[in-house]
Amino acid sequence: MRKKLLLGNWKMNKTPEEAKAFALASKDVVDFALAHNVDIGVAPTFVCLATVLENRHPGLIVSAQNVNEHDHGAYTGEISIPMLKAVGVDWAIIGHSERREYNGETSEKCNEKIKALLAANMTPVYCCGESLETYEKGETNAFVKKQIEAGFAGLNAEEAKKVVVAYEPIWAIGTGKSATKETAEATVGFVRATLREMFGEAAEEIRILYGGSVKPNNIAEYMEEPDIDGALVGGASLEPDSFRALIENLVK
Repeated sequence: MRKKLLLGNWKMNKTPEEAKAFALASKDVVDFALAHNVDIGVAPTFVCLATVLENRHPGLIVSAQNVNEHDHGAYTGEISIPMLKAVGVDWAIIGHSERREYNGETSEKCNEKIKALLAANMTPVYCCGESLETYEKGETNAFVKKQIEAGFAGLNAEEAKKVVVAYEPIWAIGTGKSATKETAEATVGFVRATLREMFGEAAEEIRILYGGSVKPNNIAEYMEEPDIDGALVGGASLEPDSFRALIENLVK
């Protein structure tokens, strides 16, 4: 049985002071999640990572929103794995659609990052998902299959089991639109089938999240689907009250 996971992606929001307030106010939320056997975490900006770590409930997962695949070097504006580990971070989101769109991040580059994270005993959260144009053309499966195959290239089954996948249709991120639970389950199920082709039964142990305008009022319906193991949430994860409402509805 795969353990459910709720991960909040804060994107470019919150000052360290605001992040501290959230970490302190959300301790009871983490208690509630853990009592219901759900993993729970947030992905703050780089400048807020240490603040959240210092003030969080110890059960709260703290993830970076990105990482560079190199340990050090002339990569202005980048953050390395050793830097993250030095402050106590051992998760990182990889290949979010906004990174792909605004920073030209490819699935092949994500593959390098995933391998580097796994070598450092860290957990990658690998994002995949299609544009509205791709969706309307009926090419979602072909598009996502390429992202999964490229992102997981060169991994063995034991390594693959340590990666969390997040399926986020780009057309449903920050738009107020969301895929129906049937649409989300169909694609998440296809992702698992692709992973099964690559890694056999190990695919049954890989957690696959859904993301895309997930809110307290719709998270429960997604969690009813057999292949959806949790959610990667944006705006609804920014306040302790809505964060609590997410987890309360997730476990219904």
